[in-house]
Amino acid sequence: MSGSLSSSSASEDEDEGIDSYRKGGYHAVRIGDSFSGGRYIAQRKLGWGEFSTVWLAYDTRSSEYVALKIQKSAPQFAQAALHEIEVLCAIADNDPSNSKYVVRLIDHFKHTGPNGQHPCMVLEFLGDSLLHLVKYNRYKGLELDKVREICKCILIGLDYLHKELGIIHTDLKLENVLLLSTINATKDPIRSGTTPILERPEGIPIGGATMNLIEKKLKQRARRAAARISGRRSSMGGVGGGVKTNRSLDGIDLRCKVVDFGNACWADKQFAQEIQTRQYRSPEVILQSGYSFSADMWSFACIAFELATGEMMFTPKGGQGFSEDEDHLAMMMELLGKIPRKIANGGARSKDYFDRYGDLKRIRRLKYGSLEKLLIDKFKFSEVDAFEFAKFLCPLLDFEPENRPTAQQCLQHPWLNIKSLNQTEVKSESGMEKVNVGMRNLQMKAEDIFALSSRLIRNRLHQGQLWTQGNQVKEPNNLMDNIESIEPTNVNNTMLLNNSINLEVGPVTEMLGLQISRGMSL
Repeated sequence: MSGSLSSSSASEDEDEGIDSYRKGGYHAVRIGDSFSGGRYIAQRKLGWGEFSTVWLAYDTRSSEYVALKIQKSAPQFAQAALHEIEVLCAIADNDPSNSKYVVRLIDHFKHTGPNGQHPCMVLEFLGDSLLHLVKYNRYKGLELDKVREICKCILIGLDYLHKELGIIHTDLKLENVLLLSTINATKDPIRSGTTPILERPEGIPIGGATMNLIEKKLKQRARRAAARISGRRSSMGGVGGGVKTNRSLDGIDLRCKVVDFGNACWADKQFAQEIQTRQYRSPEVILQSGYSFSADMWSFACIAFELATGEMMFTPKGGQGFSEDEDHLAMMMELLGKIPRKIANGGARSKDYFDRYGDLKRIRRLKYGSLEKLLIDKFKFSEVDAFEFAKFLCPLLDFEPENRPTAQQCLQHPWLNIKSLNQTEVKSESGMEKVNVGMRNLQMKAEDIFALSSRLIRNRLHQGQLWTQGNQVKEPNNLMDNIESIEPTNVNNTMLLNNSINLEVGPVTEMLGLQISRGMSL
């Protein structure tokens, strides 16, 4: 985890340990402690990172809750904080309306304590991370409409960073995108009506922070032991063995903001070759062939996939005779196709992984597939949803960085404007016939819809599930070799099937999610 964290993007899984509370390390905070001349009062800890701890604090001047990030005091951490503050100041100064879905810096100062002088940042209080949302949803894919809502916010933030500020985030991942509010309303001090603590509660000794940490560790160990016992009971068919029900995300505000700019850089002032968390790392970074804004777009595609499926797109591991980097490149090629030779051989580290023909040196046998097929086979997407989603993601995963669309271009993509229709009544042209439609309102180009429907029909023909007779596509008795040609008609940006084809109720109608009558609009 990166060391520069905002609000609850900080780790809550384990505590930071008491060893780092020393000279050059963390500052020990107690509930009720004041900062910046008494303006900010610590309320509770939100989390921690390698470089800092993050606290919910109350701003006595504005009467609002904020996230107080307290950096370690050693010089290298102080320098990192100064860089992050510089980036955050640029973000805030150019977004006075706070509408760009990027975290806002409110204040910054230095606080002197027993372990040294600590740089502090005051940020707007935000909610849970997208990682927490995925965990809350039990690692199941979110509904695609909800994925779209989240993606729009991230893309607006990236467009602002890239186009208006020239900033590359360099570490986009689920942990670094926060919802505007908490999933659990009781953890939101405003929604829960929490009264702010304005002075240190009685009975907390000077060493209370360390003692609280030890007590919390003991409680964590007890919870883990109880969980193991519960797990054993479940495996034996005892209490707790029931199937977990799906959690509803209805009512949760899915608007979100990009956070954590500790590793960000200006495009014309880069300071690190190795950027990005492993699973979200782009091929040009692995090969060290230079990077720009397009590296963020690769990471964004990985985030969108993870939200929709509940699983990471790439989880490489080193093995016997090959490295984690090589496994990562192999996984990319198996899913997206072979890397063009000029890309494979164009980086400072290309010779470590590729031969002169652009083939991996140590991983020779690759099982090629496709993103669309993976979505259908493993994650049980409908063929329509898989086609649409893959059409959105694949350009972002182009091995040639300059070919990837920008955030602004992504915001114009038809996939982001699709809406789900659940059991909507649609009338035929005559206005007399109604059919229940459980499909997408496809705001796509006519040729895309036609290509998809034609391909699906062709696939069914090859599988022996359909046959043609004259102008009819019917269920099979015998497999025919040909299908009558289908011609699309584009009328007012909608797609009509030409009268030469009539699809009767059967596998195709189930596949497309509706009954299609002669001349009916898709």
